[in-house]
Amino acid sequence: MVNLIWFGMMFAGLVVAAITGRIEAVTEAVFSSAEQAVTVAFSLISIMTFWLGMMKLIEKSGMIHGIVKLLRPLAVFLYPRIPRDHPAMQAILMNMSANMLGMGSAATPFGLKAMEKLQELNKDPETASDEMCTFLAVNTSSLTIVPTTVVALRAATGSLNPTEIIGTTVIATLCSTIVAITLDRILRRFFKNGPKGGKR
Repeated sequence: MVNLIWFGMMFAGLVVAAITGRIEAVTEAVFSSAEQAVTVAFSLISIMTFWLGMMKLIEKSGMIHGIVKLLRPLAVFLYPRIPRDHPAMQAILMNMSANMLGMGSAATPFGLKAMEKLQELNKDPETASDEMCTFLAVNTSSLTIVPTTVVALRAATGSLNPTEIIGTTVIATLCSTIVAITLDRILRRFFKNGPKGGKR
């Protein structure tokens, strides 16, 4: 669907440019945008390398285990049916830690691992379990304390103060996480025996 929307926008732009006799503006925009994309990409390499290195230092120094320990009570509350020492719980905690640090690229592998392990606990492989739905909701809303990826993008595009969004990001992601957890609990109760009273 997104590809169709992008294609529609580009096609409409070409048609309008052809009708108005400004087709050269399209060519100019294509080349300038391509140049800008390459510049931003190269700028991001150094910034992302720095933050990925910081993430590795946090992991190697043991600080990540401190974050995991702080998040464990929340994870136990959200996923009471998952054994505390199960690999799924460890993957979920690592995913939550990476998301809190704004490292989406580091959180993705842990998220995939968590889903894989949650599937092993799933009694009905054809249907997503409650824990899988909760994890998807929390992972999508993802409370972020340090939005490193967005800060890196802002810095790469020349922002004078790329870190000024940290406060609003914390508030926005905290609200989204609270809403996600609340709706998850409400819908879980509503569909516990099926919307029409039958067992799911």
